Amino acid sequence: MKILTIFYCQLKKLHYLCTEINLLLFTKKEMIMKKMMMIAAMMIAAVSVNAQNEVGQLTLMPKAGINISSITGDILYEKKAKVGLVAGVEAEYGIAENFGLAFGVLYSMEGAKAKAGKAGGEGEIGLALVDANYNLDYINIPILAQFYPIKGLAIKAGIQPAFNVRHKISGDGDKADIEGVKSFNFSIPVGLSYEYQSFVLDARYNIGVTKLFKDIDEGRNSTFSITIGYKFAL
Repeated sequence: MKILTIFYCQLKKLHYLCTEINLLLFTKKEMIMKKMMMIAAMMIAAVSVNAQNEVGQLTLMPKAGINISSITGDILYEKKAKVGLVAGVEAEYGIAENFGLAFGVLYSMEGAKAKAGKAGGEGEIGLALVDANYNLDYINIPILAQFYPIKGLAIKAGIQPAFNVRHKISGDGDKADIEGVKSFNFSIPVGLSYEYQSFVLDARYNIGVTKLFKDIDEGRNSTFSITIGYKFAL
């Protein structure tokens, strides 16, 4: 009987010890979970703060880069993309913590490369096909909504009215005006930009909406731009 009593007491002690160990382990797990949740919350808060745009702040950004442009439709023979320059200035106003409105003025060299007829050449109609540049230069006025999901990264889209200031065709040493080019153009720009230490790398695609020529239904601008700028607060 005494042996049974001792055995029973030992079992109770063992049960108590196991209970204490389980309680300690549960408390430790709970503390670890709480710490993990606190770290996650701090990380989310940090990202949220970093993504914030200063409300009411106006910034200015001179920028320059290159265009890779073409003209849609089948109005040009053996059409290729043309590389041109783009430069100007954009301003941005912080409307909300993650949202800004940008507007700018850019000089943009657009157009395309293609084959063109040269008088006095060979062929049934007296024309020789030569490589030519169709140069269409514009003053672009982009107006963009910019959303900042994380610090430095902006997703942007908007509208872009433009005014043609030059329309020349050049090839084989000759230059001439391109007839019938409309003076006003309208496109929809979409793109991304990333800011690091006030330098901003921007990539956007301008989708041409209005036709380029007065008497031709086909032919719209299609331009991809890559620029770098420096942003500073006013």
